[in-house]
Amino acid sequence: MNRFGIHARPAALFVKTANNFQSEIMVEKDGLKVPGKSIIGLLTLEGYQGAVIRITALGVDAAEALQALEELVRQKFFED
Repeated sequence: MNRFGIHARPAALFVKTANNFQSEIMVEKDGLKVPGKSIIGLLTLEGYQGAVIRITALGVDAAEALQALEELVRQKFFED
């Protein structure tokens, strides 16, 4: 949603948020899945503005993790 996509700063914020949870978090774009707790993984997705990503979580706090990550994306990683 943010105009610069997922570059280093948003990827770091995403990973920092994801690491607050025990659940396994995955992010998928165009069939490529990467761990949501990996900055390098997120950067390999090349998430440009308008790209569609799917975030999944599996574990005891999965619902909370998804809610926090969705809010981060919705807030455009606090860049706009």
